[in-house]
Amino acid sequence: MKELQRLNKFLFKYKDRLLIGLFITIIARLFSLVTPRLVGDSMTTIENYLNLNTISPIETREVLLTNIIFIIGASLISGFFTFLMRQTIINVSRYIEYDVKNQVFAHYQSLDQIFYKRNRTGDLMNRISEDVSKVRMYYGPVIMYGTNAIVLFIVIITYMFSVAPKLTIFSLIPLPILSVFIYRISNLINIKSTKVQESLSDLSTYSQESFSGISVLKSFNIQDIIFNKFDAYALTSFKNNLSLAKIQAWFFPIILFLIGLSNLIVIFIGGSEFINGNIEIGVIAEFIIYVNMLTWPVTLVGWVTSIVKQ
Repeated sequence: MKELQRLNKFLFKYKDRLLIGLFITIIARLFSLVTPRLVGDSMTTIENYLNLNTISPIETREVLLTNIIFIIGASLISGFFTFLMRQTIINVSRYIEYDVKNQVFAHYQSLDQIFYKRNRTGDLMNRISEDVSKVRMYYGPVIMYGTNAIVLFIVIITYMFSVAPKLTIFSLIPLPILSVFIYRISNLINIKSTKVQESLSDLSTYSQESFSGISVLKSFNIQDIIFNKFDAYALTSFKNNLSLAKIQAWFFPIILFLIGLSNLIVIFIGGSEFINGNIEIGVIAEFIIYVNMLTWPVTLVGWVTSIVKQ
């Protein structure tokens, strides 16, 4: 994080926008938590109607219709605030990207000719394009999704423990495992991404130098030699990108497997608790939704770490 401290001045510059964005994020996530609770309540209402006969058909329909209306309303409000959240925080990251590019370019102009003799043009171009884009990802999606994850995790875990502590503990077992897997994969992705960036820089440099000296190349009729060198650079870039893609291919299968495992645990432990009369049937449905909602924050641990490193 020490290297990122020199960029904190841009955060202070747009602190008002960021604070508004963070506040909107919290509101959006709170409204998104309404749906699981109402789904669980609807399941319990149906159970009471079918098995206990403690509620009439008309009352059952009224409860279900009311819950549906509230679910739709909460989803619309959550979606609206999510839109505002992206418009606020992501826009800030674009402003910062604009500022950083201008600062880098202004700094380039102040450097002497010796600097440009020591450094390749392709590398310098890569710094002001690809590398600044990584900075934008840090100040946009990382802040936005990081806040999302923290709010969701705190609120959902607290509520789950208040409803069914035993079921909560068992259902959360796969999530730390998922986080470790994602963290390790993200480290590998970071290593591979660095190689991709380096090969892209080499390719950009060679292309720029070739196009700049195209008249000389044609005069000496050495296009084939130049093409063979370019092909070697392109092949290296291709192999690095392919290697990165193979690592990234593990990402979602592992996530889906551990999500499924969490759901099975909720169904098994929740079913046992329901048979013993400790919880209502609606709690099981509610917990399945919550477990799936928690997968995203846990996944973000590795993803955010990777973005920060890049």
